[in-house]
This record gives sequence, structure tokens and C-alpha cells, in this order.
Amino acid sequence: MSGQPDRPEAESEDAPNEETEADSTDQEDVAESAVAALQAQADENWDRYLRAAAETENVRKRAARDVAHARKYALESFSRELLAVKDSLEIGLAAGAAADADSLREGSEATLKLLATTLEQFGITEVDPEGEPFDPELHEAISMQPSAETEPDSVLTVIQKGYTLNGRLLRPARVIVAAEVPDAAADD
Repeated sequence: MSGQPDRPEAESEDAPNEETEADSTDQEDVAESAVAALQAQADENWDRYLRAAAETENVRKRAARDVAHARKYALESFSRELLAVKDSLEIGLAAGAAADADSLREGSEATLKLLATTLEQFGITEVDPEGEPFDPELHEAISMQPSAETEPDSVLTVIQKGYTLNGRLLRPARVIVAAEVPDAAADD
């Protein structure tokens, strides 16, 4: 009888080995499927990354192209409007030989008005500060001249008008600034 009890023990030893092998096979299958799922997710993420990187590069190139185009053609509408002024000057010169002084003056005034309108249309405004206090941010003093009629440190004469573009100074007005009149009693 001693052989029989050994046998069931042998059977009982074999049974856990089969279950252990089955469990390890199942675990390997689960691990392989998990690795496959993770690899598929990694491949999908890599594909998304490549697409996003390509889209970012396309956006960068498109933006650079748009900036270059904007710089190249920024003055297009302004230039188109200035052509009318040029045409007016050419017509005046062509008619100049047969015209009298008054009609030439009228034509020049009309052309100047057309130019001023075009400049205003594009945000270019004139700085004509005669009689105003001197402002070093808008005016360039050429000299100072004593004047009894104008307050000291105000613009006496405008030599060359200045211009601003949408509030930003393009060219300062060149001016002569009024100074105090020297006292005649101080000279004696």
C-alpha cells in the first residue's frame, strides 16, 4: 500500500505543473497582446507627431511667405493712388507751353490738393506748427530769432513742414524758434 499513496502524490505533483505551464502560456499571451497594443499605440502617436511636425513646418513656411508678400506689396495701394498725382503733373507739363501763368497755378494747386488728399487717405498728416510752442519731438530748430510779436520758445517760422504717419513722426518740421527780445537798456 505504500506504493499507492506515492502515486496520488505523483499525480498531484503533475497537475500543478500543467496548470503552471498553462498559466505561464496565458501570461505570455497576455504580455504579447499588451506589448502589441502598446506598440500600436506608439506607432499611432509617432504618426500623429510626424503629421503635427509637418503641419507646423507648413504653417511656418506659409507665414514666412505671407510676411515676404506683405513687405513686397505693402505700398501697392499707396503707389496706385500716387499715379494719379503723377498723371496730373504730366498733364500740367504738357499743357504748360500753351498755358498762361494763372492756369498753370490753378493746375499746380489742384495737383497739390490731390497729393494732400492721397497722403491723408493713407494716414500721412502734415505738421505745420507756426505759432505753436516748440516741441522737440515734432520740430527741429534751425535757429532762434528774437521776436517781440511771438512768445519766446514758440515757432516763429516754418522752413519745411513735417509729417507723421499714423501718429509716428516721418520727418520733423524744420523751424525757427522765437527768442526773447534783448533789452535795449541792458546794452547801454
